[in-house]
Amino acid sequence: MNASLRRFLTNPKAVVGLVILMLVVLAAIFAPVIFPRNPWQMASRPFLPPFQDAKFWLGTDMLGRDILAGLAYGAQISLIVGVASTVVAVVVGVLFGALAGYYGGFVDDALMRVTEFFQTIPTFVFALLLVAILSPSVMSIIIAIGVVSWPPVARLVRSEFASLRSRDFVKAAVVLGQSNRQIIFSQILPNTMSPVIAMASLMVASAILTEAAISFLGLGDPNMMSWGYMVGAARTVIRQAWWMSFFPGIVILLVVLALNLVGEALNDVLNPRLARKGRQ
Repeated sequence: MNASLRRFLTNPKAVVGLVILMLVVLAAIFAPVIFPRNPWQMASRPFLPPFQDAKFWLGTDMLGRDILAGLAYGAQISLIVGVASTVVAVVVGVLFGALAGYYGGFVDDALMRVTEFFQTIPTFVFALLLVAILSPSVMSIIIAIGVVSWPPVARLVRSEFASLRSRDFVKAAVVLGQSNRQIIFSQILPNTMSPVIAMASLMVASAILTEAAISFLGLGDPNMMSWGYMVGAARTVIRQAWWMSFFPGIVILLVVLALNLVGEALNDVLNPRLARKGRQ
């Protein structure tokens, strides 16, 4: 087993985070099997408290919908939005950062001004505006979160490229006649991916929180059950049915915590300075 992978899998933070994420992923995958009924349909009497009926462990909401089924189906949306929007942000950020860091000069100045422009806009407000313009849907939420999340990736990749472009292996690639595209994508980029991977895991957590907040405010996909929607729908009856907002809130907390633990463990493993300290 690779030494880095072994260090990662023996890291207590990684183990805890991966166990939580594995349970959430399994719930999302097998939700249609475990809960064949549509999560929007009435399943029992309204406001059934948790742990009083073996068929509905976490109770029901004001319309008699199964809370546990809603959590399982909501995991699908949270994971899809979190992963897909992070992929969009990483692709855009890597492209901007690689071009700016490699070419420098006017290209660097122009791309960094664009990056700074996006960073001056409040990210959550901008995401809400984009979702409202594009009309609420899973795709519009993915696009909106991806658009507001790429600047930190661009800055990270730019700094990595700026420090690596003058290294000997890059100069050797130039002497061998490799094109700029080959040098960027085959020589420098692989050496910059470690911090990007660690950052991406944290970005997934941020994207899940953003999606939950957007759905909480009523701009989520009206056809898809989500954790944010469940919390938002329960805010008017929180004194009467505390469990309606409590369980979705706990799940959001645990998933975000798990992603942060995995991100920190990845950073411990992939950060060269931390790796050297671990060997000393």
